[in-house]
Amino acid sequence: MWKNKNVWIILMGEFVAGLGLWLGIIGNLEFMQDKVPSDFLKAVILAIGLLAGLLLGPLAGRITDQVDKKKVMLFSGFGRSVSVLFMFAAIYTGSVLWMVVFMIFIQVSAAFYFPALQAAIPLVVKEKDLLQLNGVHMNVATLSRILGTALAGIFLVVMSLSMLYFLSMIAYLLLFFITFFLKLEEPNAGTIQKGKAKAGSFKEVFPIIKGLPIVMMTLVMTLIPLLFIGGFNLMVINISDLQDSSAIKGWIYTAEGIAFMLGAFFVKQISGKRSPYSILFLFSFVIGAAQMLLFFADQPVISVIAFAIFGFAVGCFFPTAATIFQTRIPKDFHGRFFSFRNMLDRLIFQVVLLMTGLFLDIMGLQYMTLMFGIVSLAATALFYSKYCQLKGTVLAEKAG
Repeated sequence: MWKNKNVWIILMGEFVAGLGLWLGIIGNLEFMQDKVPSDFLKAVILAIGLLAGLLLGPLAGRITDQVDKKKVMLFSGFGRSVSVLFMFAAIYTGSVLWMVVFMIFIQVSAAFYFPALQAAIPLVVKEKDLLQLNGVHMNVATLSRILGTALAGIFLVVMSLSMLYFLSMIAYLLLFFITFFLKLEEPNAGTIQKGKAKAGSFKEVFPIIKGLPIVMMTLVMTLIPLLFIGGFNLMVINISDLQDSSAIKGWIYTAEGIAFMLGAFFVKQISGKRSPYSILFLFSFVIGAAQMLLFFADQPVISVIAFAIFGFAVGCFFPTAATIFQTRIPKDFHGRFFSFRNMLDRLIFQVVLLMTGLFLDIMGLQYMTLMFGIVSLAATALFYSKYCQLKGTVLAEKAG
């Protein structure tokens, strides 16, 4: 796998894009802290961009299945670069509306880029290497997040906010350039496919999901980590306010990121000894426990430990889920499936983001995370019960 230059191109592209993304995210938080006093209004601004990406999800899925995935990645990468210009306008005018335009453009670009990337990965390596590549890919994304957040914190001290976004735009342009070197072996690459699966509608992916209970269950299970991730940045801001410490933000992002990388490495070691569902249910439970631990978020050490536990859990959870999707869903439907999954993630992310902003204003961080933790644990127990019933039904049919 490591001799495949496409693997290195994807990983380098992810690292560079991640740096640009997190420089921009920290810039967004800084801009909103200055211009938007309410947590709920912050959540609304972030949700508007997600909604735009959600609405274009079906189109993104069809195009990804119909057109060369490299072209989709190139066009969406260029769109990311252009979107930063709107943030320059927001900083110059001090207008939150320009930031909303920026959020819309960058989320629309992401709606096309990520399904194309997920559909491209199975074309790059053999099936036996998918779990390893998914884990390494997520580790690279996490490493870029750690470095991006750390650099953003340093840069905000020594340079202007507009310069931070300029560096973000340079990173996106570099991603655009790196993607040119990617070579994917697709039939009739670059042209509209004429086959039934390729020419079909976005809705054709739903019978595929319904006919694969293992995929349906995994898809539902991925919603549990989103209950934590959806309000991640808002929670970090509130922990910083609660402890009256700017430094705690860096510690949280760093601890969570390092733990994520350790989790992705750990899951590769146990994947041959445990079923993917044992892994998903175990670490879904751990995610709920980490949320409840944030009831003590006023304590710096405990808050860092809680995010580290969460990072390790999702580092095991997400590579396992991604591998199940890539191996069980037929390749002809990958674009539409990953676009649908992206849409579902965005929808849940929006709901959780708005709920987080609202609950932070109403009940505060500690009681909100306690409530979310209870919901996550209860949902995990319910899904596990359904899984056992499904497993029992399958075994009975085989015995019959």
